[in-house]
Amino acid sequence: MVSTNKLKSVDFYRKIPRDLTEASLSGAGLSIVAALAMVFLFGMELNNYLTVDTSTSVIVDNSSDGEFLRIDFNLSFPSLSCEFASVDVSDVLGTNRLNITKTIRKFSIDHDLKPTGSEFHSGPVLHHINHGDEVDEGSSEGSVSLKAHNFDQYTHQYPILVVNFYAPWCYWSNRLKPSWEKAAKIIRERYDPEIDGRILLAKVDCTEEGDLCRRYFLDQCFLTCNLISIGGTKWNHIQGYPSIRIFRKGSDLRDDHGHHDHESYYGDRDTDSLVKTMEGLVAPIAMESQRHALEHKPENATEHVKRPAPSAGGCRIEGYVRVKKVNLPFCMEINGIDPMVACRYAAYLFMMDMIKIIKQDDRSIIIQPSSDSHNIVVPGNLMISARSGAHSFDSTQMNLSHVISHFSFGMKVLPRVMSDVKRLIPHIGRSHDKLNGRSFINHRDVGANVTIEHYLQVVKTEVVTRRSSAEHKLIEEYEYTAHSSLAQTVYMPTAKFHFELSPMQVLITENPKSFSHFITNVCAIIGGVFTVAGILDSILHNTFRMMKKVELGKNF
Repeated sequence: MVSTNKLKSVDFYRKIPRDLTEASLSGAGLSIVAALAMVFLFGMELNNYLTVDTSTSVIVDNSSDGEFLRIDFNLSFPSLSCEFASVDVSDVLGTNRLNITKTIRKFSIDHDLKPTGSEFHSGPVLHHINHGDEVDEGSSEGSVSLKAHNFDQYTHQYPILVVNFYAPWCYWSNRLKPSWEKAAKIIRERYDPEIDGRILLAKVDCTEEGDLCRRYFLDQCFLTCNLISIGGTKWNHIQGYPSIRIFRKGSDLRDDHGHHDHESYYGDRDTDSLVKTMEGLVAPIAMESQRHALEHKPENATEHVKRPAPSAGGCRIEGYVRVKKVNLPFCMEINGIDPMVACRYAAYLFMMDMIKIIKQDDRSIIIQPSSDSHNIVVPGNLMISARSGAHSFDSTQMNLSHVISHFSFGMKVLPRVMSDVKRLIPHIGRSHDKLNGRSFINHRDVGANVTIEHYLQVVKTEVVTRRSSAEHKLIEEYEYTAHSSLAQTVYMPTAKFHFELSPMQVLITENPKSFSHFITNVCAIIGGVFTVAGILDSILHNTFRMMKKVELGKNF
């Protein structure tokens, strides 16, 4: 058994009796300074240990195959009617999705960009609108031509007044004209305006009666709003021709907001369909009740061809669309699109060392990945414009001025999560919604047929942590830069958001700090300060002792 004396022989900290030690004022001062230094350095080391250490790197986008990129937006168009507003998505590979409605909501808005009613519903998608085979007989006029001075008289006289707002230059208006006049004649014969008086078909030439169209489809304050007054021209709510409106006596005006409330006809435009719809409107109205409009909507087979018309001339469009990330196959041929666009995009990927160009000619480009396949979002466009398969638009009068309330890429990050991440990385998220709150107004300085374009360069950012045994993704967000411009075009004006997502992504990694490293540093601080203080104390003590000997005249 090992004796206690042998154990004592390995003691590193042998004790000196206290009566053999000597305390000094300099030693006391150094001890206080050393203690303060230890506390200060320990606090600095603890703060460094608790501070998150991150590293930033740029890598190839590591999204999984088939992943979708979500684009959220909230846009207000003071001069674009919800009736014709269309959201379209396209990309350089030829993918086109027109008039997306499933994930989009529309609200009619006034000049203050406030909703004037409930959500505007486009209704079910109708089949191709059928036009009759009737020939325009020229002098044959079955409908009544209304003017500004007699419009109110007719709306108050007839329980049902159906008005065709048209433009003589419009192709679809001219196709409707023969069927409309013939249907008006038939309805006039069956329901004589002088005897029956329950329904009347009329028409308004909006090129001559522009003020009348504005009067009944725009709030007066909206008409004088500078936001949509371009070069002195007030924008008309009737944006597509022909527009067939159904006025019901006594129920056309909302007293609360002053907006006109009526219905639009979206059915077939042949004579039989028009006559059938008009008879369906008349059926619930008894002859003795000509002076009173029915408050309830008739339930008949024609309900699917007529829906409430927008109550104001503006539209707020909100919702999201999803674009699919493409996994480059072993060999891909880009054809059927603009060769310049294809070449530019292929050159971009080539410079990023993501592809090899195998073959190129005037008609196609064949490429293959330079290494493993990568997921990329090809450049594309999100476009908002007026669109209809059975209406014409005057492109010189279209105004796509808009206010952006929100425009972002990727899934929405919870505010609590973003707040926590911002404490670690203060700069993150600053460019997540770059266009928020910005207005783009066409004051007609450029001219007519103006398209407003936004060029967005998008970069994905991921924040991951390695605190546990495996990596854990904290957030994934997309930031972008935006450059906007107004330009004249020979086509229909649009609001275009052109987005290009970088095939590279920014990876921010939270690097964990070793607790053992922290303990080692703390020990080094305490031991180092104690040792340095001891050396200084020894130097001072010996110096003072030598100085005292000199004063006493003693030799060394």
